[in-house]
Amino acid sequence: MVLKTFGWSFAITALGLVAAVLYGGWEAFGIVAILCVLEISLSFDNAVVNAGILKKMNAFWQKIFLTIGVLIAVFGMRLVFPVVIVAISAKIGPIEAVDLALNDAERYEQLVTDAHPSIAAFGGMFLLMIFLDFIFEDRDIKWLGWLERPLAKLGKIDMLSVCIALIVLAVSAMTFATQAHQHGGAHVDKAATVLLSGVFGLITYLVVGGLSGYFENKLEEEEEREHEAEEEARRSGKKVGAVQLAGKAAFFMFLYLEVLDASFSFDGVIGAFAITNDIVLMALGLGVGAMYVRSLTVYLVRQGTLDDYVYLEHGAHYAIGALAVILMVTIRYQIPEVVTGLIGVALIALSFWSSVRRNRRLAAAEGGSGSSGDKTEVPSGV
Repeated sequence: MVLKTFGWSFAITALGLVAAVLYGGWEAFGIVAILCVLEISLSFDNAVVNAGILKKMNAFWQKIFLTIGVLIAVFGMRLVFPVVIVAISAKIGPIEAVDLALNDAERYEQLVTDAHPSIAAFGGMFLLMIFLDFIFEDRDIKWLGWLERPLAKLGKIDMLSVCIALIVLAVSAMTFATQAHQHGGAHVDKAATVLLSGVFGLITYLVVGGLSGYFENKLEEEEEREHEAEEEARRSGKKVGAVQLAGKAAFFMFLYLEVLDASFSFDGVIGAFAITNDIVLMALGLGVGAMYVRSLTVYLVRQGTLDDYVYLEHGAHYAIGALAVILMVTIRYQIPEVVTGLIGVALIALSFWSSVRRNRRLAAAEGGSGSSGDKTEVPSGV
């Protein structure tokens, strides 16, 4: 079952890692491996959401999403989007950016290094908003309860995450401007660019969130109409065709899934810039990760379980928060790629281990209650 579902993903992983070694040696291999782990982990919540919606769709629309939809996700977001970011930030054409990355690595590195402050500000703000909105939301299941409980209470204040993000951006821009003045003012103009890029990152997050909310409302409306049609048909004794019930609602589901996948892809793509500026290594790592989104989605739909590792979503968001902070710091200071990658991987691995321990505790508790004849439900959160 596992090999059948993940076979293509395993094969693409092997090819991607071999290509990394051929492209840049063992250092490139390590970077691509870290990108793969981060992208797969950050995409886990994407697969969970996809599976929850996909199981409601008929076989035709499921196949459409798992083929055309995944192609859009792989080539549209994870391969094209990094090139677009580099091209806009470095003020060059997308084709020229790819050509430089492949044929003139030194010139490409210089352009991306010069453009890095604006890339980091844009990406840092986007990732920071994802993290803040997550930790300020009150959740039934808490991983680090001592931290998440007080933050959930603070989250009741309207627009708190936006205010904090803007304060972080202002401090970063002022720090960058101060450092520029101390070094002769060569980068004073870039301080304004950092501020503007950060604002665009915040706007992008709000627009993506708005689109997701719009399609989610449309989806709920269509599902409600379906439910009413089924109830009416049941009362009148008529048989309603499954295709009629799946048509328009399934179309909105597909659009909703594509918008969601794009929004989920942003964190992995932008987080990759905290690890490397090489778009070839990004394409390899993120492309492999995208394949696992599809495989995980199929696996979760077939298995019918969505909550095996409840803390993994927490770990992924803490990794996003760490990447956001690192990106904002790298506006002024350089941080080794391996350090950046390992911080995120460590947080995700810790959340995975915590989930496994929780599952074992629950299984032991259920076993104990079963042996004593007590069927009391074990709490799902901590």
